[in-house]
Amino acid sequence: MTLILAIDTSAGTSVALVENGEVRSEVTVVDQMKHAELIGQVIEDVLAKAFVRAAQIQHVVVGRGPAPFTGLRVGIAAGVMFSLGIDAKLHGVVSLDAIALAALTKEARTVDSPLLVTTDARRKEVYWATYSRLNEHGVPVRIEGPAVAKPDDLEVYLTDRNVHPVTTDFSVSAANIAKVFEAQLREGTASRDVSALYLRAADAVEPKARKVPGVNNA
Repeated sequence: MTLILAIDTSAGTSVALVENGEVRSEVTVVDQMKHAELIGQVIEDVLAKAFVRAAQIQHVVVGRGPAPFTGLRVGIAAGVMFSLGIDAKLHGVVSLDAIALAALTKEARTVDSPLLVTTDARRKEVYWATYSRLNEHGVPVRIEGPAVAKPDDLEVYLTDRNVHPVTTDFSVSAANIAKVFEAQLREGTASRDVSALYLRAADAVEPKARKVPGVNNA
């Protein structure tokens, strides 16, 4: 029995418990503003629905984004603390890969056109990555990305390279974060990297010190 607790806060707050490819329980809250307030209760609800004790979990997997700074760090921090508390192994998955997995699995795509996955990056930009297929282990094969761009600039970029992708309206889910991790385990590429993919500077910056007249401000 391999129990995986997956956490993703790259969009809303999504937590899932997956065992050998089967989703035991999953809770997703769409609210993109209350990650810190929701994460603890959502984890508790997921465990309760599956009748699983925290100590039974072997792996904790967090979505690394890309996503805006504030929400993304909540899920990663929760995963770090939870894994430390139960002495479970901690892993990271690119959140866009989970969306690609859902789209590629449903469509069983074998056509030549790549898949373009995008998510809202705010500031009138999108996070994006392109994918070709699922490999023999079920891992989404990423061609390019993740990166951030304005939609018009991205369209020009792809057109200039004669890339005409198909798109998807799937959103990220913790269950698919766990399934990507399972596929990476089979492939031998599961990563312990849980660093956040912000892809740009945080909105909040430390204010500059005010200069005081008559005082050496060097």
